[in-house]
Amino acid sequence: MKIVVLNTSVPFLRGGAEHLADTLVAELRKRGHATEHVKVPLRWHSPLAISQSMFAAATLLMPEVELVIPLKFPAYLVPHQNKVPWLLHQFRQVYELWGTPYQDVPNTPEGEALRQSIHAADDHAFRQARQIFTNSAVTRKRLKTHNGFDSEVLHAPLGDPESFRSGEHGDYLLAIGRVSGGKRQALLAEAMAHSRSSLRLVIAGSPETPGELTKIQDVIAKHELQDRITLIPRFISDEEKIDLISGARAVAYLPVDEDSYGYVTAEAMLAQRPVLSTDDAGGVLELVRDGISGYVAEPTAESLAEKIDLLAASADDARRLGREGKRLVEKMNLSWDNVIERLTS
Repeated sequence: MKIVVLNTSVPFLRGGAEHLADTLVAELRKRGHATEHVKVPLRWHSPLAISQSMFAAATLLMPEVELVIPLKFPAYLVPHQNKVPWLLHQFRQVYELWGTPYQDVPNTPEGEALRQSIHAADDHAFRQARQIFTNSAVTRKRLKTHNGFDSEVLHAPLGDPESFRSGEHGDYLLAIGRVSGGKRQALLAEAMAHSRSSLRLVIAGSPETPGELTKIQDVIAKHELQDRITLIPRFISDEEKIDLISGARAVAYLPVDEDSYGYVTAEAMLAQRPVLSTDDAGGVLELVRDGISGYVAEPTAESLAEKIDLLAASADDARRLGREGKRLVEKMNLSWDNVIERLTS
């Protein structure tokens, strides 16, 4: 079958969605499908730029393709007679993030018009779909709540789960992945100022903007945490990621209402690392259970510090939590055979 996987492209930004798209293409090719990966550009610095990106997607025609599998906004706006979205998330700023500090879109008549335009375009695109899959129960609920469409949850498997290994539970807490306000690495740095333990923090990943890195640097300087927080503000290779996770005491992942369980969560647990998260982390809480596979804090520096101190207090407890986390991931039975069969059937 001739298949196109459609994903959104923001220059110089790479995260879990990009990794998923690359792996999906590779897995489809392994099974004999002629597959291309098409990246639909998204410029989102202004309402006009977003509207232009939507227009580019909505006018992209691919009549020679037998199946298109779009993953995110605005890729799923591409018209096709056999469109099967595997929805990772919509443009959340005009849905559940509207009216929050993460809204980004301006509260102006232009911003409100954009919001209504995206809602209408999404409804039209999902009506065109032959079937809709979502990557988690959280995404399924959002789609049903905001747009009224049903979907089937199809969890994303990891690309190479066997590569994650358990080493010694070291003396640092690891926060790995794209650095952004929505992932709250700055809050985690603030928590270190309240922690009474000697546990260090390593933050590794590309900053979404220079300002996000500056926020963390300001926290470090304000609380004189230079000896306790290490910044690696760049893209981290798979090899580096595996090494960093395998030597950590635990992994911290604090997204705001995450769309899925999060690659970081599952990767840490496969390496038998407990995960520190927050009670508003969304899909992450499918795997992170307080005192069972990690710790769940309130989204405050003080509450996070209490959990950090618990992780620091006992390597044996960290190992116990890590073992249970690995069991929970394995119980999900994540399978690319199942994903490909559902998307192409």
